[in-house]
Amino acid sequence: MAKKTILVVDDEKDLLDLIEYNLKKEGFDVLKAENGEEGIEIAKKHNPDLVLMDIMMPKMDGMEAVEKMRGDDKLKSIPIIFLTARSDEKTEVEGLNKGGDDYITKPISTTKLISRIKAVMRRFEDTEEEEINRLDVHDLSIDKDRYIVTRGEEEFQLPRKEFELLYYLASRKGKVRDRQTLLNKVWGDNIYVVDRTVDVHVRKIREKLGDHYIETVKGVGYRFKE
Repeated sequence: MAKKTILVVDDEKDLLDLIEYNLKKEGFDVLKAENGEEGIEIAKKHNPDLVLMDIMMPKMDGMEAVEKMRGDDKLKSIPIIFLTARSDEKTEVEGLNKGGDDYITKPISTTKLISRIKAVMRRFEDTEEEEINRLDVHDLSIDKDRYIVTRGEEEFQLPRKEFELLYYLASRKGKVRDRQTLLNKVWGDNIYVVDRTVDVHVRKIREKLGDHYIETVKGVGYRFKE
């Protein structure tokens, strides 16, 4: 499966390096920033799967950074965990009200930290599965009730699996999904099909709608372009 990327924002370089080392051991890709301002810039550029955010930092503290991220359409859905030495209840409540999804006080063992990270990620993956019935992405309208795709006055009736593959990718715009995940989500765990099945269906979708919607990520899988 495609690696998950975690952005760690903290002004303590030794702690940044320690967290990076342990997260990489667990198979995560890691991005680092030393203040909230830099963290926002990196998040906009790389769209991480989760952010670990300190509070007390120069230039822009974690509270302000999270508030700005929650007000940004591109960043507002990224899970954020506060990781801070501030252990008072008032600050914890404020952090959660600003938009934090969890609040962890330092010091914490790396084992427990990674466990909390994975728990938040699982929660968001479950939320991802709550589908809406109609998507409007770019110039396409994808109607799950009627299994029809429209673009202006054009109407496309795709075969069921092509439609479901398109819908799944479009509902996670900008997110890379590997072939095995696509097979499991669209075809199901208990049906035997090969990776090549995904490639064939993507090719057929491109033939009908054009090749500028679904992007191939070499060595990984596919994503619906942002």
